[in-house]
Amino acid sequence: MSPKLELQNIHKSFPTSKGVLPVVGGVNLKIHDGEFVAIVGPSGCGKSTLMNIIAGFERPDTGTVLLDGQARQGPNANGILISQSGSVFPWLTVQQNLMFGLKGNQHGDKAELADKYAALVGLKGFESSYPHELSGGMLKRAEIARALVVRPEIVFMDEPFSALDALMNLRMRMEFLRILEQERHTVLLITHDVEEAIFMADRILVLTPRPTRIQASYDVKMPHPRGLTNSAAQDLRVTILKELGVVH
Repeated sequence: MSPKLELQNIHKSFPTSKGVLPVVGGVNLKIHDGEFVAIVGPSGCGKSTLMNIIAGFERPDTGTVLLDGQARQGPNANGILISQSGSVFPWLTVQQNLMFGLKGNQHGDKAELADKYAALVGLKGFESSYPHELSGGMLKRAEIARALVVRPEIVFMDEPFSALDALMNLRMRMEFLRILEQERHTVLLITHDVEEAIFMADRILVLTPRPTRIQASYDVKMPHPRGLTNSAAQDLRVTILKELGVVH
């Protein structure tokens, strides 16, 4: 079966006052339909740049990104990004935010669809609320619903829960996995949190320092829900941290 996403020898550099800075140094990757892949790597290694290339927001200097076998020319409705900075409009209600991306007439009753996704993420009863009236966790739920209501094939996640406190972070991970049980999406997650990657992903990629390449790949074969205190999870955590040079 051909991959949903394929990266072929991706390179990217940026000009600086001190010369050219190589950021991505040759990445080859295949991600299959419905797979949840997490990427971890050292701070500043080029994770977000790589994500932006895959999502179509940046063009590689050399190499090709294929989506369903076709060269990717830019962002499109097939994929949507959930980032740490947030993406809801403060002047719109939850329902209005969710309806904003529903362009065209193929969605049926847009208000009804928006309310369905608000309920899916646990915001039933808050459809008329504005972002400033929501807690941090509820706001993140609204962002997830806004991303999923357009029914993307691929969800790109760039440290989406990093601004939340530890307890809410865990709750949002569990919430997102619950949604994935109901809706099929291919997911690419960038995170600095190894435990988050183990908790959520089917496969974990470890990147090298800049210019980044894929240093190691690990399949996570543990069933959901995953307990991070079990020996398999702890062994994988130590292995990945050793790859990152954090432990010896």
